[in-house]
Amino acid sequence: MSEAREVSPEISYENAYADGFRHNWTKREILEYFNMPFMDLLFEAQTIHRKYFDPNRVQLSQLCSIKTGGCPEDCKYCPQSARYQTEVDASKLMAVQEVVEKAKKAREAGATRYCMGAAWRSPKDRDMDAVVAMIKGVKDLGMETCVTLGMLDEEQVSQLKQAGLDYYNHNVDSSPEYYKEIITTRSYEDRLDTLERVRGAGINVCSGGIVGMGESREDRAGMLQTLANLPQHPGSVPINMLVQVEGTPLFGGGKMDPFDFVRTIAVARILMPASYVRLSAGREEMNDEMQALCFMAGANSIFYGEKLLTTPNPIQNQDMELFGRLGIQPEGK
Repeated sequence: MSEAREVSPEISYENAYADGFRHNWTKREILEYFNMPFMDLLFEAQTIHRKYFDPNRVQLSQLCSIKTGGCPEDCKYCPQSARYQTEVDASKLMAVQEVVEKAKKAREAGATRYCMGAAWRSPKDRDMDAVVAMIKGVKDLGMETCVTLGMLDEEQVSQLKQAGLDYYNHNVDSSPEYYKEIITTRSYEDRLDTLERVRGAGINVCSGGIVGMGESREDRAGMLQTLANLPQHPGSVPINMLVQVEGTPLFGGGKMDPFDFVRTIAVARILMPASYVRLSAGREEMNDEMQALCFMAGANSIFYGEKLLTTPNPIQNQDMELFGRLGIQPEGK
């Protein structure tokens, strides 16, 4: 083992907690991984990945925007904010049966999890009955369910639990320090409070963030530190690469180095060994070689389908062709 790959004993996560994983990472420890030679880092991440997952299986999720645009928040990356002039128009909440029909098509195309997102700061009580019906309808298809609705109170979490929701997505977006440069209408603590309510109700947490927003390597480490130090690692960790949308404040900024994105995937895999690490927004801008490196680094879930909430995504045929070239099989096949 080369000196560059040596990891000091205190960085080892084995047997640190009852679940066998560390939940007390320091930023210095995480930055040691970010600063490793690229090939050594990928080797470390792939070695850990193989302990917990089949390295040639990838889970497919499909995302549906059940309520688009008109959000009162000021997230600088988001074209759904009512504060910015973008081509995204506000819409009403979709009908339950329309969502279920779309989920059925997603299942037929190979997706095993259906994720439903609404552009809300938090859901209104009058909308919860429809959301609950959507969850039940998708579960009746034999699919896993995930929703992202913004901040939740205890009663809303209870309703989602009773509906049988499998996952709740609520990203931390960035590090605690950089977060305030991106969002001012909702605090970092607000996000952590919702995650705590969801976790306390026994619903699986799906939480990740966005990179390529002008943050530093230290901020990427800080974001992963927040996630890895939660009392329980998120079941799914979506890592988004910023999609620059004209009209949003982050449009026109510099592009993220592809190797830095792959590094983020690899470090996420090392810190959260048994979590699904998902390639989310930004895949449309990744070539096949970059995606292959992400799978090597431990990514084992993708958003599948032509569109995410408001941005393009590689079409299914392209994904299946790439999987075929790499010898990867979708989970459940």
